[in-house]
Amino acid sequence: MTIETQRHSTRQIRPSDQPTNLRSGLEPLTEFAEKAQALDQALIRLHELCEGKTAKAVERLRQTLADVEPGVTMLGQVKSGKTSLVNALAGRADLLPSDVNPWTSVVTSLHLAPEEISQETKARFCFFEGDEWDRLLSKGGRLGELADRAGADTELRKIREQITMMRDKSKARLGRKFELLLGQVHEYGYFDKNLVERYICLGDFFDGKTPSDVANQGRFADITKSADLYMHSDMLPTKLCLRDTPGVNDTFMMREQVTIRAIRDSRLCVVVLSAHQALTSVDMAVIRMISTLKSRDVVIFVNRIDELPDPARQIPEIRESIRETLKAHHGPVDAEVVFGSAYWANKALAGDLDGMSEESSDALVNWAQSSLSPSADNQSAPNMVWELSGLPALYRALSTRIVKDFGQEALNRISRSAINLAGSAKAAEAITVSGLEGAALMDRAAIEGAFNDLSASYLGALNTVFDKLIEGYHLRADRAHGNFLERATSSLISHLEKWGDDTVWEYDPTGLRMLLRSAYTVFGARAQTATTKLYEATAAEIATFYGRAFGQAVEGISIAAPTAPLIPPPVCLGQTIAMDFKDTWWKSWWRRKRGYNAFAQDFHDAIKEETAGFLADVKFGQADAIRLAAVEGLAAFLDEQHQILADLAQRGQINQTDARQMFAGDTTAERTKALESTLQSLTACAA
Repeated sequence: MTIETQRHSTRQIRPSDQPTNLRSGLEPLTEFAEKAQALDQALIRLHELCEGKTAKAVERLRQTLADVEPGVTMLGQVKSGKTSLVNALAGRADLLPSDVNPWTSVVTSLHLAPEEISQETKARFCFFEGDEWDRLLSKGGRLGELADRAGADTELRKIREQITMMRDKSKARLGRKFELLLGQVHEYGYFDKNLVERYICLGDFFDGKTPSDVANQGRFADITKSADLYMHSDMLPTKLCLRDTPGVNDTFMMREQVTIRAIRDSRLCVVVLSAHQALTSVDMAVIRMISTLKSRDVVIFVNRIDELPDPARQIPEIRESIRETLKAHHGPVDAEVVFGSAYWANKALAGDLDGMSEESSDALVNWAQSSLSPSADNQSAPNMVWELSGLPALYRALSTRIVKDFGQEALNRISRSAINLAGSAKAAEAITVSGLEGAALMDRAAIEGAFNDLSASYLGALNTVFDKLIEGYHLRADRAHGNFLERATSSLISHLEKWGDDTVWEYDPTGLRMLLRSAYTVFGARAQTATTKLYEATAAEIATFYGRAFGQAVEGISIAAPTAPLIPPPVCLGQTIAMDFKDTWWKSWWRRKRGYNAFAQDFHDAIKEETAGFLADVKFGQADAIRLAAVEGLAAFLDEQHQILADLAQRGQINQTDARQMFAGDTTAERTKALESTLQSLTACAA
């Protein structure tokens, strides 16, 4: 694109169609889809060569492969443009309502698939459980609890008044069904904009209106907890879940807990910031959450560059400011930063470039002059705008990470199991072809008993390892917590002795989070290493057991150990606590105290109580989840091997006449050749 061309305002452009480069940036996902297809073909060939339980196990692997769905979670403050960005990434400009009530705590997951969606359920909406709703009403949610602890009576009263108003509105809309709906799930075989708006849209559209006036818009919004939508996407070469989370700076902070759970369940997060206020003080909650993630698991998308008067000059300044802020607050400093505009992207998708505002058009031309190369001169206007929107760059960053981490790990895991099944098929063939009555050196009952003992031994060993690891981890976490309280209280007393109680004292809890994160990281690394070693030892022992059970017929059999589960990030450490507030709440608490001892003891007790929640979560909740994943992984592997051994033991009872009938002529050689070829394909997929 030439400089002269760039100076034309997009207000003069009359697009004739949508962009044709919607798959730009998705090239890595296309390669992954091809690898997945190659693995599926290998599994189909393996299924044709297997029988009985082994064949069923291959079918399950094919279903596991078909269910592989990388997830991307959108994180940011209210009004940062997350929903508009999700719409653009999905290729549907007007799919989700982009203006969400601050009272609505809805995680909306878009499950996109390249094939047509055939399942009966295409929309699923879950409501809050009764105890979650009761907690909000009785205590004002997390924000109310903090206000209560800080002694901010005025703020607490305001919160409860707002909650009462919300409850009354919800009951007025839902009537007697209100209590009955809590904990329920609504499913539909379709979804459209009206249906989506009914569950996740603004809840206060009813002010002065009846439900019929707004077609039930927002009817269930106040009690909806999550929404899952399933749709076909022509853009994507493979499945992808885009998870739109509520803003972290909502009124009652129930969103914060919901968002934390969403991040924990996702391997990749996009932090959406507004260009005109990127990483301001209200984004500190965002930084606290992403500081628990690795840089490779975070992509920062600075949205709304269309609102900047001079993007070419301002974007480098914003980028540097973001880097400095992340460094100062211990965030993921190496996270990739992408600039763009969901507004531009959705205008291009809607074929409405001529409807763009004058300010946005000027910003677009300004950004085009500094970012587009002369080679873009031959592109259509929609294609240029799509490129300038930053969506291709964002998709490229996400696709690369998905393929390198989640995608290849999924293929490796499935390939390893398939290799074991292929090896068992070869062993079964060798045992059958031997044609000797009692080819197995052990009878079926002996094999069953010995393998059960082996399984119990290794499962017990894994649990013993975790008992020791968790015990040491709890000691480190408790020590970190105790040291923090001691240092903070000491700092408070020093402040009082030096300045008295007329000057408000502040203390940053970042140190506590870093100490707990360090303890968790050490535990996670040791847990993964120990799990890997025990998995490998189990696989080696099972390979030896095959030899003891079946002799030379299975000589050289190799068992691929399963992959140790990944360690989830300690996202719970990012939740807001009282010490994070530097406003009137803390000052209110401060001014209610009299005497140094009252300050110190009350502070110690309040902060100990406030931090007890996420301390218990990171100590017990996440540690127990890691143990459970490791034990379930080993149990599934042992169950798979148990089924294989049962099939082999049955083959060992086939007499010579049956063997000749099963493998007449050149069938044996053909099967052997086919199995070798399939094994090579599976090994290539795993590599």
